[in-house]
Amino acid sequence: MTDDINTVIEPGLVRPVIEPALVCPAPINQHSQILLAHGGGGRLMQQLLDTVFLPAFANPLLNARHDSAVIEFGTTRLAFTTDSYVVQPLFFPGGDIGSLAVNGTINDLAMCGARPLFLSAGFIIEEGLPMETLQRVVTSMRHAAHAAGVTIVTGDTKVVDKGKGDGLFINTAGIGIIEHTLRIAPGTVQSGDAILLSGDIGRHGIAIMAMREGLNFESTIESDCAALAAPVLELIQAGIDIHCLRDLTRGGLAAALIEIAEAACLQIDIEESLIPVVQEVQGACELLGLDPLHVANEGRFVAFIPAGQVNQTLDILRRHPLGQEACLIGHAQHGTAGRVTLQTRIGVQRIVDRLSGEQLPRIC
Repeated sequence: MTDDINTVIEPGLVRPVIEPALVCPAPINQHSQILLAHGGGGRLMQQLLDTVFLPAFANPLLNARHDSAVIEFGTTRLAFTTDSYVVQPLFFPGGDIGSLAVNGTINDLAMCGARPLFLSAGFIIEEGLPMETLQRVVTSMRHAAHAAGVTIVTGDTKVVDKGKGDGLFINTAGIGIIEHTLRIAPGTVQSGDAILLSGDIGRHGIAIMAMREGLNFESTIESDCAALAAPVLELIQAGIDIHCLRDLTRGGLAAALIEIAEAACLQIDIEESLIPVVQEVQGACELLGLDPLHVANEGRFVAFIPAGQVNQTLDILRRHPLGQEACLIGHAQHGTAGRVTLQTRIGVQRIVDRLSGEQLPRIC
């Protein structure tokens, strides 16, 4: 922080007026080089999308900014998506880069209400990676795909020089079919919609950070990494009028809600006391100075539904192993478009904003 000193002249008096001006050290402006924060799911990543990728590739499907592109062929609708995984360490409590790559792309398809069908898998392998490590990852991917009922049908392999690949990077792309007439997208959220969260937040990001930094807690914190297609399809089959779904990944719950509020031109209000965070994750966040709202997840989603279907939706989710802690956390409403507010436990309302920098690098 610095101080700017202005001078106000009144009759017979010269008095300095000190107006504090904030100078933030965080990278919030334009940069000539890519920073790690450009991939963190926060403000810089949004700037990168808005100024580089979206202007270059603009088209109606991409501009929808959904987790997958929804492509129509006659009466058939397909969902198509891709994602890359650069997590370190490669193996962590509750998962590994292989299961993460399969489940993450399945989840992007599920968030459009699609039934995931086929995946591709691209591997960028660093010279020197133990063959046993690669085999473990591939086996994990096979198990994850089989459990979710999807098939890996094509792929690619590249090997890069030692020291230039960080072990292993994986890209997966996926295709799913949409077998219903719902339009599940951020732009269909309506004022009055209830916002349901499928479970506790923050476990994936804290599991990665704890292992990477050698932090020991009373009990091991495991990632929530999981495929979410099954509970979503159960909601659709039960006739729930889902307006929007979003899985919570890099930017956490905060980034997901901000993106939806902006796309829907609505205000979103949530309550801190209603958002489940397990004690171990809460304690780790306090120790590390992290906000659970911004910590990554890989097996959680939010659903925007009509307020009259809250109880039915919660009943369905809570019967599923991945939704046993599902809860209502807030509502969308007319107000300041794009704003997300949090009613804190002490009764103060604050605005939830994107992170300016990088909170936890390489966790997805």
